Amino acid sequence: MKYFQKMRGGGQSPPRVSLSEILWSWLGALIGIGIVTGLDAAVFQGYELVLLIGPVGASAVLVFGAIRSPLAQPRNLIGGHIISATVGVIAGKLFGDNIVVASSVAVSTSIALMHLTKTLHPPGGATSLIAIIGGEKIRAMGFLYVIFPAGLSSLILLIVAVLFNNIIESRKYPDHWI
Repeated sequence: MKYFQKMRGGGQSPPRVSLSEILWSWLGALIGIGIVTGLDAAVFQGYELVLLIGPVGASAVLVFGAIRSPLAQPRNLIGGHIISATVGVIAGKLFGDNIVVASSVAVSTSIALMHLTKTLHPPGGATSLIAIIGGEKIRAMGFLYVIFPAGLSSLILLIVAVLFNNIIESRKYPDHWI
């Protein structure tokens, strides 16, 4: 019975954030995602490379909307994506013919390695999964996927987040680098 009682929850929902905080989160994400998308369209598409993938949007939520979260810090942002992209590419190469095995190995191994390296970043799970299910263009990139989009898009978001989140006194990013 205790097992099912735990499922009731019991914690409090997070407090509302101020309108100012909402607007700053919105503007930061607008700029960060705008830069990544603009570079993707202007530069990367001409080389059959990709810079913009879904997990970048999830990372923007953390680095602009939850800047104090341990999961949003630079080590987690960069390390989580790079580790997960690497694991996803390897899982795709080893188990590519079996999407069930490749996907489950990629995500679960990414989580374990992010825990081991103190780089847990939830969008990393999606980064590893995209290496498996992202289509022929993504799979054809092989290990280049670790650099473009995983590494560079994360680095761009980090730079924008550091510059933008410190403009006003009420925001400070990052809490720690390593």
